[in-house]
Amino acid sequence: MTRSLALLLLLAATAPAAAGDAKAGRAKAVGCQACHGLDGLSKLPDAPNLAGQVEPYLVKALTEFRNGTRKNEVMSVAAADLSDADIANLAAYYSGIQIDVIPPG
Repeated sequence: MTRSLALLLLLAATAPAAAGDAKAGRAKAVGCQACHGLDGLSKLPDAPNLAGQVEPYLVKALTEFRNGTRKNEVMSVAAADLSDADIANLAAYYSGIQIDVIPPG
């Protein structure tokens, strides 16, 4: 019983507070596509791929850019006006893009 309770508490602590709307995230991602691509695959060498990233990581990164904890000249400006819902939606969209990783042969 104690083990089950501990597992439930761990899952609750790591789960995102609110699941985002991937469809709304896709619409919001239009503003991200110049650097990260609408498909989440970077178009610039200094911009990371977002496709397939885990949702909690994307929420954390965007929140930190917005509040200034994490700094990047472009992203700090881009994230400044994002609402919590925008961040959740973008994270849901980009984390939902399936990517295939093919190791070099």
